[in-house]
Amino acid sequence: MRVIVVGASGTIGQKISEALEPNHEVLRAGRHGVDVSVDIMSPDSIADMYKMTGRVDAVINASGGANFKAVSDLTPELNEKGIESKLKGQINLVLLGQEYLNDGGSFTLTTGVMMDDPIPLGASAAMANGGVKAFVKSAAIEVPRGIRINCVSPNIVQESWDRIGGLFAGFTPVPADRVARAYVKSVEGAQTGQNYEVY
Repeated sequence: MRVIVVGASGTIGQKISEALEPNHEVLRAGRHGVDVSVDIMSPDSIADMYKMTGRVDAVINASGGANFKAVSDLTPELNEKGIESKLKGQINLVLLGQEYLNDGGSFTLTTGVMMDDPIPLGASAAMANGGVKAFVKSAAIEVPRGIRINCVSPNIVQESWDRIGGLFAGFTPVPADRVARAYVKSVEGAQTGQNYEVY
């Protein structure tokens, strides 16, 4: 299969690419993508990416951000990052990518543990994660041509613990390669409308 991995240079994206490469043609995408550049906050950039790659069998997104702020400090402007990147960016990958996905192909998006197990400063990210999960569940019943759509909800990964583990007091981090296996399951499996939790 030809698989686009958006966010392929990130901690989880690298592990996803490594897990898929033995059996698939992986196109590494991102703001500084190895194979193709894309900014998921820009619909034009997403459209250009698909024009460049042509038809594919699967699209994975392992990118997207949000501001970590206390609700008392969270402004509409700061909240926009989560909306534009983590929420709309991922949804636009699906909306603009449908015509480039082969019959029976799949989209796999990324949510996260914060929507199920809240952390301080995480409300904006949790909002975006929950929106993505709801979109996936609803879209799964009507995407055409046998296309499947799922999302993966990772816990904090071991490889990021030193950098951001302070935000996740009491959490037990998981290895990024374990998270990557959930994306492989989404691509190679048969389920749709799922949120694969790797907690």
